[in-house]
Amino acid sequence: MIIHDEIARQLPDTRRRVLELMNKSGDCHIANITINHLLGGIKNIDLLVSDISYADVEKGLCLRGYSIPEVLNRLPKPKGINMPYIGGLYYLLMTGNFPTKSQAQVIEKDWSLRASQIPDYIFKMLSIMPRDTHPMTLLSQAVLALQNTSSFERTYRLEINKKSSWESALDDSLDLTAKLPVIAAYIYQLKYSNNVEIPQYNSQLDYAHNLARMMNVSDEEAYANLTRFYFTLHSDHGSGNVSAHTMHLVGSVLSSPFYAFSASLNALAGPLHGLASQESLNWLLKILKNFGGIPTASELSKYVSQEINSGKIIPGYSHALLKVIDPRFVMLLNYANDHFPQDELVRLSNLIFTIITSELASKTSNPNPNLDAVSGVLQYHYGVTQSDFYPVIFGLSRSLGLTANYVWSRALNFPIERPNSLTIQMLEDIAKKNNF
Repeated sequence: MIIHDEIARQLPDTRRRVLELMNKSGDCHIANITINHLLGGIKNIDLLVSDISYADVEKGLCLRGYSIPEVLNRLPKPKGINMPYIGGLYYLLMTGNFPTKSQAQVIEKDWSLRASQIPDYIFKMLSIMPRDTHPMTLLSQAVLALQNTSSFERTYRLEINKKSSWESALDDSLDLTAKLPVIAAYIYQLKYSNNVEIPQYNSQLDYAHNLARMMNVSDEEAYANLTRFYFTLHSDHGSGNVSAHTMHLVGSVLSSPFYAFSASLNALAGPLHGLASQESLNWLLKILKNFGGIPTASELSKYVSQEINSGKIIPGYSHALLKVIDPRFVMLLNYANDHFPQDELVRLSNLIFTIITSELASKTSNPNPNLDAVSGVLQYHYGVTQSDFYPVIFGLSRSLGLTANYVWSRALNFPIERPNSLTIQMLEDIAKKNNF
């Protein structure tokens, strides 16, 4: 497998660099941690390591050191399509190299083979769940149930050399990412369709087009192109966000990718993380309903001001890390303006963007929107109007970066993560000792 061979080629030098850092520079201090950091969510502290991506507070997301525009420009694309193969994106995340078109297609082909090997019990289990079960609960359960197929688990039981455990981790990661679109499409049918069938992956179509077809979206090709774009923007965001950190933490005890990713989905299901796009879309729809359409700038300004003054959070605005407008928000809004500018939700999003940033400027240090403010608008336009499914699509996207991080953590033999904890009394004593 081309990803396996490229990781194997890079691994000796990467391991050498890690050992050299630990042996020669291990006592070098990175961060100065304060009590505010400990009690404020450990934000903006450099504590984790990931070569897959990082989120610059000024520039936004970089994948393998490359900006999103550069990634979109350099990744290979299907003929006549302006967005890249998701298989090519996965190759980049795993290896740090831009693939050729044939290399991207090899991954797409591998995914098509693995996607057809989902055990029947997965679908039976999902089918008997209560109809009102949240889609993220169903997805997390399905991933957890796939643990029974884990290559990583089998090799660990056979006491395979720990240094080679990354190979079975890669096998599980390819299995997981391949099967997710089929499982997600089945959940979509269970929740929102009266005609429920086990989706069949089409080997003649790429990953994105398969998801669109299996979800029965009316404009398959347009939605597939959005999916290629959407997955690139959502594939990773540093290792400190809650879902990424959860997967790393669970993986550090050598739980398989299935155990770890199921846990990360549970983290992603929180309203301050993966559910943010769902809440943002619902807030926009509430505005349209309240005003019977798009309000005037004056009406919207007054409405937003009342929301803020009453202590309500404006969904999709402000970000725990970024100090600028999320570049991904700008790209998504531009995509919407380019493809369907007359869409009512798109027009409202443009208006809200100009108003909220000015209304929030005097009330918060970070009034800027993040991608959640508009990502649901694009899904809604193509007929995916069920906002509680948006976190599922987010989860599929994020599986690419999280599994890439998992594989490299196993390849580099990163240890169990186990920080110490302090009591409030200890913090008070430390502050007193230092005259604070």
